[in-house]
Amino acid sequence: MATAKKAAKKAAKKAPAKKAPAKKAAAKKAPAKKAAAKKAPAKKAAPAKKAAKKAPAKKRTPNAAFMKALTPSPQLAAVVGSAPLPRTEVVSKLWAYIKKNKLQDSVNKRMVNADAKLKEIFGKAQVSMFEMAGLIGKHVK
Repeated sequence: MATAKKAAKKAAKKAPAKKAPAKKAAAKKAPAKKAAAKKAPAKKAAPAKKAAKKAPAKKRTPNAAFMKALTPSPQLAAVVGSAPLPRTEVVSKLWAYIKKNKLQDSVNKRMVNADAKLKEIFGKAQVSMFEMAGLIGKHVK
């Protein structure tokens, strides 16, 4: 009988041990639901803030420095014309010239292959589109 009592005690100790992990698993699932519930109200509040920002929006005014007419150098005038133009128009006309003459590199679209006229402006055979604005600045007053 002594062995039967020991076996019963061992079985009693093992049975609650199996139930305890099940309770812990259930306890882990409950906080996840609370976290999801907390996120939902935050999303609802965000559109209200966006609506508040859009209401007092005013029309953006252009920067006067960009609209100032600049006289191109003779080399740049051969591409964009000799009339004074704002910097933005100079860049637009330069890109129109590049696209018209298919000077944009076919593999790497960020690079511009210079022809004879553009080589005088850029000073090299191939220029990145990001370098181009800086190089144009040297040819306008």
